[in-house]
Amino acid sequence: MADGATLEEELGQLLEQETFPPPDGFRERAVVSDAAIYDTAEQDPEGFWAEQADALDWETRWDQVLDWSNPPFAKWFVGGRLNVSYNCLDRHVEAGRGERVAFHWRGEEGEERDITYASLHADVQRFANALKDRGIKAGDVVGIFLPMIPEVAVAMLACARIGAIHNVVFGGFSVESVRERMEFSDAKALITVDGARRKGKTAPIKQAVDEEMGGLAQLETVIVVRHTETECEMTEGRDVWFHDLMDAADADCPAEPFDSEHPLFILYTSGSTAKPKGILHTTGGYLTQVAYTHKAVFDLKPEEDVFWCSADVGWVTGHSYIVYGPLANGATSVMYEGAPDYPDKDIWWELCARYGVTIFYT
Repeated sequence: MADGATLEEELGQLLEQETFPPPDGFRERAVVSDAAIYDTAEQDPEGFWAEQADALDWETRWDQVLDWSNPPFAKWFVGGRLNVSYNCLDRHVEAGRGERVAFHWRGEEGEERDITYASLHADVQRFANALKDRGIKAGDVVGIFLPMIPEVAVAMLACARIGAIHNVVFGGFSVESVRERMEFSDAKALITVDGARRKGKTAPIKQAVDEEMGGLAQLETVIVVRHTETECEMTEGRDVWFHDLMDAADADCPAEPFDSEHPLFILYTSGSTAKPKGILHTTGGYLTQVAYTHKAVFDLKPEEDVFWCSADVGWVTGHSYIVYGPLANGATSVMYEGAPDYPDKDIWWELCARYGVTIFYT
């Protein structure tokens, strides 16, 4: 603070109150091109959100936009039925956009995979059937402890397809944190990985999971993605390789519509101040919100933009703006496994240039 200046004076110098209108051409092409939309949303919030929900595909339209009879518990689109996986995949494939890239994936060691909507749709259907083959049904909780690899999106969408509730744990958390979240949520299955890479080093994730998960009786299945070729033991009857399940599963798994208030996922707080608290997000209201905000806030135009949210899927930002928002809008996104400064400090900018990123969110 400058000598003699009050806090109010100092803040006055820091706060910019002048507005800077965008060029006419930019405004005319913007998804939100008229500031009056704010007034509309404020004056008629139910009408506003009903209009946004109409952008999704519903098997059954809702009877009531919002039930606020028991605050603070809100129920959105009461009576409506839809499937999140269908809205993120099937409808784009059916509209002829199956060959559009859903994810440009880049591994830490330079591996690359372009995953189209059609290929993601196929993998999600197979894995949804694989989960059902392991006894997972609607309402069951499935834990996901994976690095930033395409299988994390496959796992989330497969759960959504059959009505299972996913519980993703940030890949940087300890296995003790994983156990805690699996125990709290009564998870029946856990999807993990043989090993994970970070700045040139490989961590034996499956081995660590085994050491921590002993005695967790409700955990009936552990599905292991082979990613780093790290050796690991497989417990007979409980553990199974992801690729073996995929090879054995049927290819066709129609998306089942669920009630708008059906639980989609649980995501736990970090637990830095107390025990982790599970936040439950339901289907219709969540998907409506993230699909709209992804499009409106980032001014997304799916036909021309390449979007990159550099968060981890283990956070709600990653759920919303790596998986569900972009895929609901038919967008092309970048997914990167590694750290922002490895192998070089300019790796993010290299990837932006390589994949033609037009919207970067970090």
